[in-house]
Amino acid sequence: MPHFDFGYFKNSLNRKKIFKKRSIITKIVASSEGKDYYDGDRQFGFGGYNYDGRWIKLLPKIIKKYSITKKSKVLEIGCKKGFFLNDLNILLPGIKLFGIEDHEYPIKKSMQSVRKKIKKSKYYDLPFRNKSIDFLFGFSCIYKYNLCDLVNTLKEIQRVSKKSLISVAAYETQKEKEIFENWTLIGNILLHKNEWKTLFKKVGYKGDYYFTTAKSLGLI
Repeated sequence: MPHFDFGYFKNSLNRKKIFKKRSIITKIVASSEGKDYYDGDRQFGFGGYNYDGRWIKLLPKIIKKYSITKKSKVLEIGCKKGFFLNDLNILLPGIKLFGIEDHEYPIKKSMQSVRKKIKKSKYYDLPFRNKSIDFLFGFSCIYKYNLCDLVNTLKEIQRVSKKSLISVAAYETQKEKEIFENWTLIGNILLHKNEWKTLFKKVGYKGDYYFTTAKSLGLI
């Protein structure tokens, strides 16, 4: 169960400017995870969640590490508009793909290439058989739940998948904690890195993880 950094946040996006604008109002608007969050003003979320092909560059690292092939069954939870799934299908045509999203808007606006592969469901209630998924990916999604639902989500991920990689909100110092809490729009569970490791062990999660921090986001 190692920490795996596949390079997603290694870019020049200036989040510090956006950071200054966020308030309780922006967080309330973002909480619906609808049009404002995905395709509204940047202070409410993504500021236009549009396909840019970035996963084409990042996926080879993931494919290699987890030995993903055209015969693999891959599930993404929190798949949003399906960009990860679309690019994985480009790199491995014919691969068996599944997407889970818990809000209607991103599904309706998802890419035509993968829309039929996406189902609406909570991450803690995955409609898949035990160990039926070769690789499960959950990026910047599961820590928006409360602790009870997060625990059940981790158990579900462990139940349905043979290998997995998730990202979670973490910190090491009090300064990092405060900055991330002020930055995040929909995140609810922010733990110290050691607390995450304790949680993983307690609930039996044996997959890989990535710690999203104020530092990795370029906020400090």
